[in-house]
Amino acid sequence: MRITTQTARGMLEVLEELRKELFKGRKVSYPFTEWERKRELVRRRLRKLPEFVKMAAAEVQRTKSGAGRPGKLDLVQRTMLFLFARLMNKSNRDTEELLELFEPLFGFKVSYKSVERLYSDEEVELALYNLLRLLLREEGVSGSFAGDGTGYSLTVTKHYRTRPKKGSKDYRYVFRLIDLGTGMYVGFGYSKKSEMDAFNKAMKMLERLGIAMDEVSLDKYYSSRKVLKLFGKRTAVYVIPKKNISKLGFEWTRVIKRIIEDPVLFLEKYFMRNLSEAGFSADKRRFGWVVRQRREDRQESATFSMALLHNLFTIRVKPR
Repeated sequence: MRITTQTARGMLEVLEELRKELFKGRKVSYPFTEWERKRELVRRRLRKLPEFVKMAAAEVQRTKSGAGRPGKLDLVQRTMLFLFARLMNKSNRDTEELLELFEPLFGFKVSYKSVERLYSDEEVELALYNLLRLLLREEGVSGSFAGDGTGYSLTVTKHYRTRPKKGSKDYRYVFRLIDLGTGMYVGFGYSKKSEMDAFNKAMKMLERLGIAMDEVSLDKYYSSRKVLKLFGKRTAVYVIPKKNISKLGFEWTRVIKRIIEDPVLFLEKYFMRNLSEAGFSADKRRFGWVVRQRREDRQESATFSMALLHNLFTIRVKPR
């Protein structure tokens, strides 16, 4: 069957009608009992976190010792302190005061300036990256992903979701690829320019991690042929083209054929990207939607840590 632009536009109309029929009055029951049972996974990760951090820190090799007096905290302590500060979602001064309370647990206390410097500590950054790899290796990756982008505000007076006009000076953009099997993030990108720039960085991170992608669901924002070219024949892409599509090309042909073969299955796969939106919503409620840091490298560390904390606390239970 020869696929033309007219065929593609016809398929879009069919998909829209199917979407209305499939999801009209559709009720999904959530298995809360199974969710409660799976919470043990979170407890297990948290119990093993100190061990994972030690393993992640051990993989960081220093080529030479830095100038000046050695710091009083080693890499494991600095990494645990950074994760604690991000989990509390408090200002650096509040974190300093909390450490007074938790000093018997941590065995040390530091100033708010020391907490802020952790965001630009290159060794901590490497340890966090290694920790992400260890968590993914421990949990396993399904190969089926969904991706979407969002923004984090730099001030509490502006919220990314409620402001129609969003400028890069007010927000920092992130793109995260979520594993549909485990609910864990496997790819992360940060940008001060746009969500598309963050998407490209997330794809490069996935490549560095050596994770194979069998299928991926994406929003219409990522429906250009340039984006589709990033995925090879091995990857099934579930994305709906924009209604004003004018040129198909070889990349779109594979997507349109998938729609023709089974439009219901295609829609079900496409809407799995809603898991990304649910993940962003949960992360912002738990870990905050504002980035307080002013230096760009520290802003990136802050947003990356939210993805890492998500992987510690996530539970993936499929609705029935």
